[in-house]
Amino acid sequence: MCLAVPVRVVSLLGDGRAVVDAGGVHTEISMALVQGIQPGEYVIVHVGFALARLDPVEAERTLRILAEGGVRTVEKGEEDAIHPGIP
Repeated sequence: MCLAVPVRVVSLLGDGRAVVDAGGVHTEISMALVQGIQPGEYVIVHVGFALARLDPVEAERTLRILAEGGVRTVEKGEEDAIHPGIP
């Protein structure tokens, strides 16, 4: 099952990409579909693309609910779950 998940933007790479924190795993994603995102903000990510900015309270609430339900986002070594080799 594919799931769009909230992630926190760690840094912008300047080429339309960003490094995000997905459950403690840092990975690169495309920011081509969103504008004006800054480090520290949350975005919803699906198959390596940020889809929208997410309110931080809502992001943390969603992550907590997912964890309580036993849904894991990404674990170390599973970066392809967020970024499946998209250039």
